[in-house]
Amino acid sequence: MTEGGRDGRSRRRFLAAAGAASATALAGCNGILNDGGGDGTGAPAAATFDDFRGSGANIGGRGEITGTRVADLPDLSGQLNIYLGGGEGGLYTDLLSLFGQVYPDFEPNVRLEPSTQLASKIREEQSAGGSFADVFWAVDAGSLAAVASEGYTRALPDDVVEVVPDQFRPDNAWTGVAGRARAVPYNTDQLSASEVPDTVREFPDTAALRDSMGWAPTYGSFQAFVTAMRLLRGDEATRQWVTDMQDAGAAGYANEFLISNAVADGELAAGFANHYYALRVKAQRPDAPIDLAFTSGDAGALINVSGAEVLEGTERVDLAENFIAHLLTAEAQEFFATRTFAYPMVPGVPPVGGLPRVDELSPPDIDLRQLDDVGGTIDLLRETGAL
Repeated sequence: MTEGGRDGRSRRRFLAAAGAASATALAGCNGILNDGGGDGTGAPAAATFDDFRGSGANIGGRGEITGTRVADLPDLSGQLNIYLGGGEGGLYTDLLSLFGQVYPDFEPNVRLEPSTQLASKIREEQSAGGSFADVFWAVDAGSLAAVASEGYTRALPDDVVEVVPDQFRPDNAWTGVAGRARAVPYNTDQLSASEVPDTVREFPDTAALRDSMGWAPTYGSFQAFVTAMRLLRGDEATRQWVTDMQDAGAAGYANEFLISNAVADGELAAGFANHYYALRVKAQRPDAPIDLAFTSGDAGALINVSGAEVLEGTERVDLAENFIAHLLTAEAQEFFATRTFAYPMVPGVPPVGGLPRVDELSPPDIDLRQLDDVGGTIDLLRETGAL
């Protein structure tokens, strides 16, 4: 594992292109799951491709979309028990509802709790003889890895997940379905892109950020970022960085959407947040003075994933695997990209809002399975007084 510095790339404004409004082309298809016109009986029309897609300026100017289509896969049919961790404020259940419009015989039975709690529940159930759930769909790699490390998952078939980059499907024990990049939202009235340091270790000593940085130590994504820093730099260096950031006046917030809004309001010059929160601010306030910078090769450039795994002992293996294949279709990936503003996991679906593609970022060399040591991170944050 390495922590890098500058790689010669330019620090340009990424969200400047978010207002592009040209239509996105759908390669090799007519963009329709069916005619969407109903059956004349008063029943609701089945979903079209556009039903999966969000709206607004963020979706435009992205080029063509390719990939496996829902129509290419076997029907989803029958009951599937899904433990769903988080779900982007209910948006993931919206995706399940869209699948239900396409497949009236599909019955997802969802238990919705935080990912870490569900991971603990699965381990308890499996150690007692088997989990009630068939699929675990979590919003972070650490929870997926915690379950897989105990041998409680079934390896996913190559033909289901081969389109996903290797680092986001370790040993096929689970697969990422949507990505989130750590980023630095900054106020463009107060800072230029060149003033945002290229590595997070420089932040405490950057005069332009003193008493004007925001972070969310109670937030799971921030804790994953600190866990990554511990893996890259060790506990002592990480503890010192957390202390130095406090000395530099880092302000605590309950979540990273609040941080991004505070940056847009000028309350902060910059902050630590997942990339999509700035896009959500822009979607609500197109003229807000906020943009994103990305660090290089360090914990601040971590790409984490929402992902899914099939649990050992399920009697619905085919349905569970088919469901995960559906999460990787062009329709579902367009849903993740345009409704949650996440990074698609398949190369045929571009990200939104002028974002660089995943392969244009400079994430650290970290095995996402190692992000399961959240307990050690919480201990460190408490010891330093950040929590």
